[in-house]
Amino acid sequence: MALTLPETIVFDLDGTLVDTAPDLTAALNAVLAREGRGQVPLYDVRHMVGRGARYLIERAMEASGPPATPEAVGAMVRHFLDHYDANIAVTSRPFDGVEAVLGRLKAKGHRLGVCTNKPEALSLKLLRELKMLDLFPVVLGADSQTYRKPDPRHLTDVIEGLGGRREGAVLIGDSETDVKTARAAQVPVVVVSFGYTEIPVHELGADRVIDHFDALETALASLT
Repeated sequence: MALTLPETIVFDLDGTLVDTAPDLTAALNAVLAREGRGQVPLYDVRHMVGRGARYLIERAMEASGPPATPEAVGAMVRHFLDHYDANIAVTSRPFDGVEAVLGRLKAKGHRLGVCTNKPEALSLKLLRELKMLDLFPVVLGADSQTYRKPDPRHLTDVIEGLGGRREGAVLIGDSETDVKTARAAQVPVVVVSFGYTEIPVHELGADRVIDHFDALETALASLT
């Protein structure tokens, strides 16, 4: 018997669809090396990302010595983004099972979109490099509008851009920001257990938690 799934499925990007932490770590450590600071291990970066480059750099500077001035952080953000842009998909890869489930959902006519706090140009470039961009007619990043997650308009703009309705939509994410966004938009939310979060995933308050993308369709069916 075929499963009944939400018609519009919106995904977060970093830590949800793609494991970008290795390339983000390399860019961050390039900035820290330039500042004469020690390196931050990949494990730590996985718990720092998700709130933008500035927050990531501020956290890393605090962890490696005295905090930097806002002006210095601004310059570091620019260096970070330049390095990351030039090396955006060196080791970043879709999480296991992502490509298969996206292919099935697309083939069944589901509307797929991306709502991310990564800058739009970098989001599009990453998806293009990984040959995933054609799956997503709508991709909105942190700078696509004057607001971003957890503002619910960021999510509802993606849903509306896909021609969907909130009543038939769901957000797939990995963080407190994603859960807050979905709740504010009155949209169900599924979180992955392998993403980037400072809070234990089972404490985020999502409607469902999955440990692998093979479980996504069953989780989605249980929401309808």
